[in-house]
Amino acid sequence: MASHIYINSDKGPGPYAALSQATVFNGLVFCSGALGVDPVTMEMVEGNIANRTTRALENIKIILEEAGSGVDKVLKVNIFVTSISDVAELNKAYNGFFTEPRPARACVAVKELARGTDVEIECVAHV
Repeated sequence: MASHIYINSDKGPGPYAALSQATVFNGLVFCSGALGVDPVTMEMVEGNIANRTTRALENIKIILEEAGSGVDKVLKVNIFVTSISDVAELNKAYNGFFTEPRPARACVAVKELARGTDVEIECVAHV
């Protein structure tokens, strides 16, 4: 029977509440939702949604590497935004982060996100 490996790296922002930053199971890495939080100050980065998207993606990169994976191994990304009108700005950061071909993706508008942010990103990757 396969076992779970829980990832909690001190290189990235700590997990919120009772969450792990990621879980590795059967060669897949399931990353929890990442926010645009600076891992040193633990404060939300200032600026627009592109700034917070870039930071959230960098935080995911840290966790993926800790799990023995990487950005080039991401299979699926789920993005949550508080305003669908911000997606064009978000895409500027996203498209600069992932190279072609980019992973499968969903982007969903929600009413609210943790810590009052406007973007949260989660993903699944392989090891």
